[in-house]
Amino acid sequence: MSTNPPRALITGITGQDGSYLTEVLLEKGYQVHGLVRRSSTLERSRLKDLYRDPSVYEKSLFLHYADLDDPTTIRRVVGHVQPTEMYHLAGQSHVGLSFDIPESTCDLTAIGTLRILEILRDQPDPPRFLHASSREIFGTPTVSPQDESTAVNPNSPYGCAKAFATQMTRIYRESHGLFFCNAICFNHESPRRGENFVTRKITLAAARIKAGKQKQLALGDIEAARDWGYARDYVEAMWLMLQQDQPDDYVLATGISRTIKDLLEVAFSHVDLNWQDYVVTDERFRRPADACQLLGNPEKAKRVLGWEPGVSFEQLIRLMVDQDLHRVQRAE
Repeated sequence: MSTNPPRALITGITGQDGSYLTEVLLEKGYQVHGLVRRSSTLERSRLKDLYRDPSVYEKSLFLHYADLDDPTTIRRVVGHVQPTEMYHLAGQSHVGLSFDIPESTCDLTAIGTLRILEILRDQPDPPRFLHASSREIFGTPTVSPQDESTAVNPNSPYGCAKAFATQMTRIYRESHGLFFCNAICFNHESPRRGENFVTRKITLAAARIKAGKQKQLALGDIEAARDWGYARDYVEAMWLMLQQDQPDDYVLATGISRTIKDLLEVAFSHVDLNWQDYVVTDERFRRPADACQLLGNPEKAKRVLGWEPGVSFEQLIRLMVDQDLHRVQRAE
């Protein structure tokens, strides 16, 4: 007797987290559906192996065109797919960029989430829902480390938009009895991270300088500290959140703070270079307001979900550098 596989719908499926989550869910036997923006390019590099595999694409992986500002199309896709789980990962996610485009950041990240909550509330059998929140909701915290009870106090347009989406997810859970969760993610990186993020900017520069393709690297405040983890570990935790008996919010973090200087040391030493010979300070890369003392406490996720980050900071940065070395060499 055959049973239908669980169906997951992912927004932001072509992003770093979305691509890893897709792989995780397919490995677990899910039928995976993803929302992708209609654009002039069909480049989906993070999904290309799955997209080009005829045994997977249109068999267990399906892509649907829909933008976050187009609730009619999203509603149609939700009605057609009837997902058992929905993972909302899409949105303008670059903190520094949000100061330049605050309106579109808030429309996509805040109001886009609200549109989805309304669509799901109207379904006859609403799916379990996960909203990928961010440690940026804490802004400049008064306590360290931060956990699920830490006061929300954003200090960037992105953080403010995420705070709205996070609080609305909680309100819909508590007011309408829905299985809606927030994954409050601290920084999580991978070789699939976009090149406009500082981690990838550094690992790519180390690879390019080693290969003689770049002479120096310009950065802002190298004393800025973050709690960095591995993206694939974090999407595993997201899946675990939707397998629980009760919906709740969880901080996903490593509990260890590292500076950009630490990152430089690991990345450049991995290719036998001294970062101090190549890094210059550029005030253009300093944020108008930077979140301080951001360190997550993942104790609840570890205790309730049984989750543990599996890749260390050093392993993560070396993995990213190795992948960027491979990309640089392949481009020659």
